[in-house]
Amino acid sequence: MASTAPAWKSGLYADPREDWLAQLTEQVIDPARPIVDPHHHLWDRGGLRYMIEDLAADIGSGHNVIATVYVEARSMYRAQGPEAFRPVGEVEFANGAAAMSASGGYGKALICAGIVGHVNLLLGDGAKPVLEAEVAAGNGRFRGIRHSSAWDADPNVAHMYVTRPKGLLGDSTFRKGFSCLAPLGLSFDAWLFQPQIGELTELARAFPDTRICLDHCGGVVGIGVYANRREELFPLWKASINEIAKCPNVVVKLGGLAMRLPGYDFHLRPEPPTSGQAAAAWKPYIETCIEAFGPSRCMFESNFPPDKGQCSYQVIFNAFKRLAAPYSEAEKTALFSKTATDFYRLKLG
Repeated sequence: MASTAPAWKSGLYADPREDWLAQLTEQVIDPARPIVDPHHHLWDRGGLRYMIEDLAADIGSGHNVIATVYVEARSMYRAQGPEAFRPVGEVEFANGAAAMSASGGYGKALICAGIVGHVNLLLGDGAKPVLEAEVAAGNGRFRGIRHSSAWDADPNVAHMYVTRPKGLLGDSTFRKGFSCLAPLGLSFDAWLFQPQIGELTELARAFPDTRICLDHCGGVVGIGVYANRREELFPLWKASINEIAKCPNVVVKLGGLAMRLPGYDFHLRPEPPTSGQAAAAWKPYIETCIEAFGPSRCMFESNFPPDKGQCSYQVIFNAFKRLAAPYSEAEKTALFSKTATDFYRLKLG
């Protein structure tokens, strides 16, 4: 069972500070470009509240966000009933936010147009009825699950995942649960740390018919025992990315680099970074992923609110637009909207 300690207090990302972020405002680059943000959370816990009105304010800061995908964050689990079915409450919550958004009262974006929930795949065959319950709870918006496998021997890296089992993706019972996804037409979001990418590659090869999304550029790590070793570790990360990209059933989300985890210190500076500074820092990782997977299998993500600890929504997508500048119009469309729309089978009409 994962710790319930809030991640922003356990070191994975910095606590967002509105006053600090407000020091910098940029003119939005390419403001008309449609964006589907394929990865954000909503929560009210541990002293931090980030709900639909907060997300709506962020995405309303100038970029043309037309839809979003909600990704599980252990929010609003049911307090009662069988333990296995308690995560269904999160899908109900996200679907409620989607219904609120559909009223038009929170801007033009279709917030939570797609929903990624959580089911404990260590239930094995028992995962199927829970998945079916989440499909029903999603009211046509449920698209798949995420079962985080992030693990590291260094507790200063693992933080909230310190009690997670090592080698989860290779566990035979987990794989029984995983095998329930494809027959239901569901995808799998993978959250892990960079030394574990090879484990996901093995899983992807074992289940070629299951669509998989590698979150946050493969979990780049630059804290704890990985601190100050970027030049040494980057080639290892790149080799892992190139290898998993050979699996046609895997796509990658470009983001998560404004957490504390990758080792950048933007949150410690007197002023927040400009989009140019952020783009320069993230460029090696973003470019490597796009080169390995191709734009049609890459999607830019906000990962809000975790990435809000270092960047405003305005700045983070300006940084992505700077990084996407060399690509063709069709490639930009893939990176900012089409890959996400296709992978999550979003209904935007």
